[in-house]
Amino acid sequence: QLQASGGGLVPAGGSLRLSCAASGHTFNIYTMGWFRQAPGKEREFVAGITWSGGSTYYADAVKGRFTISRDNAKNTVYLQMNSLKPEDTAVYYCAASTTCVGYGCRISYQYDRWGQGTQVTVSS
Repeated sequence: QLQASGGGLVPAGGSLRLSCAASGHTFNIYTMGWFRQAPGKEREFVAGITWSGGSTYYADAVKGRFTISRDNAKNTVYLQMNSLKPEDTAVYYCAASTTCVGYGCRISYQYDRWGQGTQVTVSS
């Protein structure tokens, strides 16, 4: 089970940190990811991190502004979002993959566990 939190309303240029706590069987998780979905748009990949080695990778739209990290002791993954833009407004979902590892894990069907989503709204 994945529990996402930390969303909210911030002005453009502001920051937020999202958290995703994993519970239950975590030993078989290879990769954790964050996706987002804006109204009327498809869900898109934001950032990913390998559960064991901590390798990170990002969508071009957020590279340099967002940072994904994990705390294995707490079974939690974070998404630090800086320099937020109105176009970052979306529902953000955390996801876990028990089959995909690394840089190529950017498609939603590669992830088999999903959190409930947390709303991020960036005002202009």
